[in-house]
Amino acid sequence: MPKQKTHKGLTKRVKVTAKGKIKLHKAGASHLMSVKNAKRRRRIRRPGTVESAAFTRKMREAMRG
Repeated sequence: MPKQKTHKGLTKRVKVTAKGKIKLHKAGASHLMSVKNAKRRRRIRRPGTVESAAFTRKMREAMRG
């Protein structure tokens, strides 16, 4: 059976931390900032992590290739 290919789109958007967590940029930071309050803008600016363990496992498998 051939090896599974790495999902190139996913590798460009996320990074795996040393402990194996998935680190990503939060959505909603591209435009319409005047509508969003300051607290929300600060939250969006910070990088996020994938909370679901099952989803993290699936993403790591797709990135491993």
